[in-house]
Amino acid sequence: MTVQRIDPPGLHAAPGLISQLVVSTSRRLVHLSGQVAWDSHGNPTGGDHAAQAAVIARNITTALAAAGATRDDIVKEVIYIADYTPDVLQPVLAALREGSGTAPASTLVPVPALFAPDYLVEVDVTAALPAPPG
Repeated sequence: MTVQRIDPPGLHAAPGLISQLVVSTSRRLVHLSGQVAWDSHGNPTGGDHAAQAAVIARNITTALAAAGATRDDIVKEVIYIADYTPDVLQPVLAALREGSGTAPASTLVPVPALFAPDYLVEVDVTAALPAPPG
């Protein structure tokens, strides 16, 4: 029942931002639908990429709590960013990592647009929890 985060020699390390590998044994997986910066009524919130990422982090926290998980349990994320430029990467990652002590395996995908024009960032995560007893 362990999660091991590895940045092997020979691969670029970005401690605190991403882990190159996450190995999970004897776990149950939690898959979230892609999260965007919307409120509980489905209204867009947040203005720029970083503000939207902060809302998304809160939404992910709420969703994971329903499964008894936290953002520290995230083992894999895919971040979709519309209107991507390299200068948005650090603020988006900083917002997603705020309040979390671990960095998941991570993929960034620049996209021309998301499902609606108000949304700039979408994050898809998988979390690993201990297997239930018995």
